[in-house]
Amino acid sequence: MTAVSLYAALLAILYAGLSIRTLRLRRRLRIAIGDSGDERMLRAMRAHANFAEYVPLALLLIYLVEIAPASAVLVHALGLALLLGRALHAWGVSRSPEDFRFRVAGMALTLASLLAASLYLLLAHALAALAAVAGSA
Repeated sequence: MTAVSLYAALLAILYAGLSIRTLRLRRRLRIAIGDSGDERMLRAMRAHANFAEYVPLALLLIYLVEIAPASAVLVHALGLALLLGRALHAWGVSRSPEDFRFRVAGMALTLASLLAASLYLLLAHALAALAAVAGSA
C-alpha cells in the first residue's frame, strides 16, 4: 500500500467534513443554490471548492513522486504539508472575521507541496534524460 493512500484517505475525510458543513449550512439558511449574498454560505462554499481545486492535482503529483521512487520521508513530508495546509486554509477561510494567518499558512503549505513535488519530478526527468544521453554515447 502506498503512503499516498493514507493521505488520500485523510484528505477525503476532511473533504467530507467540509461537504457536510456546507450542506448543513445550506439547509439551515434555506439556500438551495449559490450563496444568496450570505457571507457564511460564501465562506463555506469557498473552503469546500478551494479544497476540491487543489487536492486532486497535489495528490497526483505526490503519488508520482512516490512511484518515481522517492524517499518515504519526502512523500510523507509532502502529504503532511498538503493535509495541514488544507486544514489550516479551511479553518482560516471559515472564520468571520477571517483569520488571514491560517489562510496564508494553509496556502503556503499547499503550494509548497505542489511546487516541491513538481520540481522533484522535473529534476527526476532531467536526470533520466541525461543518463539516457550518457548511456547512448
